[in-house]
Amino acid sequence: MRVRLKGINRVKKTLSTGEVRYYYYHRATNRPLVGEPGSDTFVASYAEAETWARERHTRGTFLSLTRAYTQSPEFRKTLAERTQKEYLRLLRAAEAEFGDMPIAALNNPRVRSHFMAWRAEVADKSGLREADNRLSAASSMLSWAFDNGRIEANHVKGFKRLYHSNRSDVIWLPEHIEAFMAAAPIEMQRALILALHTGLRQGDIRRLCWTNYDGARLTLRIGKNQRNGREAPLVSIPCTATLRQMLDGMERRSALILTTKEGKRFTPRYFGHKWDAAMKAAKLGATELRFHDLRGTAVTMLAEAGCSVPQIASITQHSLATATRILETYLAPTRHLATQAIAQFENAAATEFANRLQTRAENTPAKAQQKG
Repeated sequence: MRVRLKGINRVKKTLSTGEVRYYYYHRATNRPLVGEPGSDTFVASYAEAETWARERHTRGTFLSLTRAYTQSPEFRKTLAERTQKEYLRLLRAAEAEFGDMPIAALNNPRVRSHFMAWRAEVADKSGLREADNRLSAASSMLSWAFDNGRIEANHVKGFKRLYHSNRSDVIWLPEHIEAFMAAAPIEMQRALILALHTGLRQGDIRRLCWTNYDGARLTLRIGKNQRNGREAPLVSIPCTATLRQMLDGMERRSALILTTKEGKRFTPRYFGHKWDAAMKAAKLGATELRFHDLRGTAVTMLAEAGCSVPQIASITQHSLATATRILETYLAPTRHLATQAIAQFENAAATEFANRLQTRAENTPAKAQQKG
């Protein structure tokens, strides 16, 4: 019975004598296979290469763990495509530093100092955020390895981040929005209106289909909520009159709501390119404003309109605790909020006594002033 073997590369070589010979290699490992194809020696050589390929993912080095992790269901099925690409980039940097580190060293608690020293070097060369992201990706992989019995512990877990972002005062003001709408192409204008009136992330806006819109609301599954292989719950966002007017007036050239001029899907890279060009055209390129800040601006506007945390969470689909943290991050101390707060203070029955307070005449005893 002839056995059909897969994953074999055949290389043709012509010797100096003119004789042609063929050499065979195991594709996954690049190990040479000995013997003639079909012979017992060749099959045994192939089986040995297959065994080596499997074992290199279960024991050996840091590199073997990263390769096994990126082929695992936890990586390929539960992480978003964009997250996978970013993790692959970050893990390649970690492999360059720790690729040949044996698993026995990873099991030693003192290995943490090596990872922290590496992060410090990356921080000096590439910045705090990149350093944190590289260590975070390595830690995620080590946590997977621990959960799957590949290592005894993840000694990097729980590290304190160097980079802290505070964008609470980076919101789109009316003058920013007006400048953008006056200079941006129609596709980017639509993207801004969608983001400002829904609080959705860019990825969800790019994926919006006409089937998500029923003339009154948008119903969709938020991509960020799809965790651990579970399908995200349906979210229903009522459309404002402005958003309905825009959607109802658009030509439906594609299944997607937001498309290029040619009616094609926006890739993340192309969308970013068009958005940056629009920002420069609006003379906003030098500002700190980003597309994602429209989400924070939407949250701020909802709060300014008097919405409570539960009401805001009903749109953003976060837990109340998470919605509160978002407000702490995004909610800028705007003048409108301060004016609104003072107006409520002046008109509330509970503060009526405080609003009646006035100073008495200087150096006049309180009792004498009352008699007079």
